[in-house]
Amino acid sequence: MRELILVIEDEERILTFLRRGLIYEGYRVETASDGAAGLASARDNPPDLVILDWMLPGIDGLEVCRRLRAASSVPILMLTAKDAVSDRVQGLDAGADDYLVKPFALDEVLARLRALLRRAKPETPEVLTFADLRLDTGTHQAFRGERAIELTAKEYELLELFLQHPRQVLTREVIYDRVWGYDFGGESNIIEVYVRYLRQKTEAEGEERLLHTVRGVGYVLRETA
Repeated sequence: MRELILVIEDEERILTFLRRGLIYEGYRVETASDGAAGLASARDNPPDLVILDWMLPGIDGLEVCRRLRAASSVPILMLTAKDAVSDRVQGLDAGADDYLVKPFALDEVLARLRALLRRAKPETPEVLTFADLRLDTGTHQAFRGERAIELTAKEYELLELFLQHPRQVLTREVIYDRVWGYDFGGESNIIEVYVRYLRQKTEAEGEERLLHTVRGVGYVLRETA
């Protein structure tokens, strides 16, 4: 059964837009148009994720966020027209997991939602291997042969993605979605930068290259032809 998403939003146009888009993507959806109703819905039918508007009648979004967080660890994506850094900090300090400024595109909402749901799911530790490269998802330790490799958090996530899909070409769009949760846009070279970091670390002692570029498409983890 697909995840249940609770949308707490008082603007009918936005509420309808989100409800239709989420249902179309296969999610189950509950809605509420004020803070009190949202809290009651979360209590009576616990959701897998909450999309929460900041400016709500009655109990505002920040207070709803605090109460939800006090009761559970449900992922919370906060929506707001406030885009100052201090406002974002305030929302995150209240317990929100992510923050999206209005107006927004449905594709960005969906990408943020998928990223939050992935993080919320408990994982069974395993050791991913390809050739002499291995990654322990329980300890987050990486090795090339017997050589330990120190990885940053994003390097780890990127290497894990490749090891989960060996010999499969991963497009830039897939990598953006799975590792960063959204697309930085056509001008960003962040994937190239992190692929270079991984190559430097996995080939530090002259080892054979395993992470290859497929020009115009993306990247693939495979042996050298």
